[in-house]
Amino acid sequence: MAQKSKILIIGGTGNMGKFMVEASVKAGHPTFALVRETALSDPVKAKLVQNFQSLGVTLLYGDLENHEKLVKMLKLVDIVMSAISRSEIPEQFKLIAAIKEAGNIKRFFPSEFGSNVDAGHPIEPAKSGYARKAKIRRAIEAEGIPYTYVSCNCTFGFFLPTLAQPGAVAPPKDNILIYGNGQPKAIFNKEADIASYTIKAVDDPRTLNKTLYLRPPKNIYSFNELVALWEKKIGKTLEKIYVTEDQIIKMIQDANMTDKIMLLVNYSIFMKGEQTNFEIDPSSGVEASELYPDVNYATVDEYLHQLACLSN
Repeated sequence: MAQKSKILIIGGTGNMGKFMVEASVKAGHPTFALVRETALSDPVKAKLVQNFQSLGVTLLYGDLENHEKLVKMLKLVDIVMSAISRSEIPEQFKLIAAIKEAGNIKRFFPSEFGSNVDAGHPIEPAKSGYARKAKIRRAIEAEGIPYTYVSCNCTFGFFLPTLAQPGAVAPPKDNILIYGNGQPKAIFNKEADIASYTIKAVDDPRTLNKTLYLRPPKNIYSFNELVALWEKKIGKTLEKIYVTEDQIIKMIQDANMTDKIMLLVNYSIFMKGEQTNFEIDPSSGVEASELYPDVNYATVDEYLHQLACLSN
């Protein structure tokens, strides 16, 4: 049996990174995590680091600022997986430079974990965010670094607890905003499943220099279908408030930053259908649930059932 690649995960104490670390260990990969020493002063992150140690993860202390030290760290591994936050995306240019100098990295997974930035048509300020991620892609390709891009679409944790309602802290029980006509399809994935699919792609030649799209068939819903499923779970019909394109743009302009992010993605995904308004080009992309049918992924139906039970 071929030896499994050694994986370095950057941003492992973040929302998505911790799942990547756990999935890598579970799959039997020698797993390394780059940890900022300042993370240990955060009780939550310190506990995560302690958990990583108990799992046998090799901790490497440092950051992306020290180029020479970063190159030495990269020499220890085969795969680099970035899960840094949205605000840190441009920092990956430093990582690309270090990967290029190290010369031994078999695959780089940049931090994206959302919609395909080469296929979407967002409005500002999300448009600039997509552009930053696209620039990282172009830099990777220009340097000839082997890569896999992961397009995981909607995560359970961000969208489902409130059914994508801005400002909400609980699922809707009385009324709900419907974006546009509610018909474009969106795709949902549980964070742990995103990690499982991503780790499976690490040593798979079919995903080399491709975009890995996560489109599990049981988790593709229009917003109308999502609302209908929720109504079935709670045994109640909600009052539907339909939001036009002009209205949501005005809402985006007036919203605080947290609600603005939710509204921006709602506009692109549920109104414009950016996750499903294109076919996967087999020359540049593959679909995860087709490649890895053995992954027993969580479903939206199961999640909403649990949510309904907890909210009663």
